[in-house]
Amino acid sequence: MPPTLVLHPVTVVAGDEEFLVARDVARIVAVARAEEPDADVRELEPAAATADVLHDLLAPSLFGGRRVLIIRDAHLMGKDAGAILLSYAADPLEEVCLVVTHNGGRSKGWLEQLQAGAGAVITCPSVKSAGDRLEFLRNEIRRSGGTIDERALRTLLDAVGSDLRELASAASQLVLDASGGVIDEDVVHRYHRGRADASGFLVADKIMDGDTAGALELLRWGLSTGLAAVLVTSAVASSLRAIAAVAGAGRASSGVLAKQLGMPPWKVEKTQRQARGWRPEALSVAVRAVAEADAAVKGAAADPAYALEKMVLTVTAARSAPGR
Repeated sequence: MPPTLVLHPVTVVAGDEEFLVARDVARIVAVARAEEPDADVRELEPAAATADVLHDLLAPSLFGGRRVLIIRDAHLMGKDAGAILLSYAADPLEEVCLVVTHNGGRSKGWLEQLQAGAGAVITCPSVKSAGDRLEFLRNEIRRSGGTIDERALRTLLDAVGSDLRELASAASQLVLDASGGVIDEDVVHRYHRGRADASGFLVADKIMDGDTAGALELLRWGLSTGLAAVLVTSAVASSLRAIAAVAGAGRASSGVLAKQLGMPPWKVEKTQRQARGWRPEALSVAVRAVAEADAAVKGAAADPAYALEKMVLTVTAARSAPGR
């Protein structure tokens, strides 16, 4: 089980693995809402963290109550906004929980000072190599209260793929499904045969490339072999966010963009290629379609498979529609 989390006036979450950072931020929010269900939770991207906005959200509330302010990707913020955060962190409010995330790389001076003075620093490990993924998967199973032998561990990694979100989901589900939480190779084969051929991100790649037939084929195969519908919508949403970030970052080299956006260079290059087929209005249509499908697969619709196929058709049609 993960360690008990204690709220602090200022918490820094550092790391370049988007899923791990998002999960730790979600844990902080969950603790805040457990203490106070009506806690006011606000999120700011770097561009929105202006001086006026920060002064407003970090000021005492007239109505009282807990507030959680999450500032994402602080390594992309300027020094003026950073100075405001540093000044606030020197004398924070008791009712505000400030959560600042950054990519874990070489930090700006003000961010290093903020981290040094924070009440808590949560460091998310980088998961780059196959060995890292094996260790991550092993820890996820232990975190969920299960055990797994080495052969089953490698079989599960081969079956599910490299996406951390899918690996974490597979680990927790297998612990629930396996008798006593003990996972062996037979258990992995029973629940994940064929999954490596149709992971959520492979489906998302087909969609981003506008390959409607290929996406539908992979989707149907994946669903028939146990791919969770929610992993598809989360993968497509993640791919769309990456395309929007890369497309809006200009024409710099992949190495420069990798540092700027906190992505590995290979992902920047792949996303740059995918982004060439997308217009801003098409991205807007796609994001709405994915949001609708995500709500559907989480219980708003009776047939998740139909909702996912509708999403595939809507998103690929938006990509291929002629510009105005």
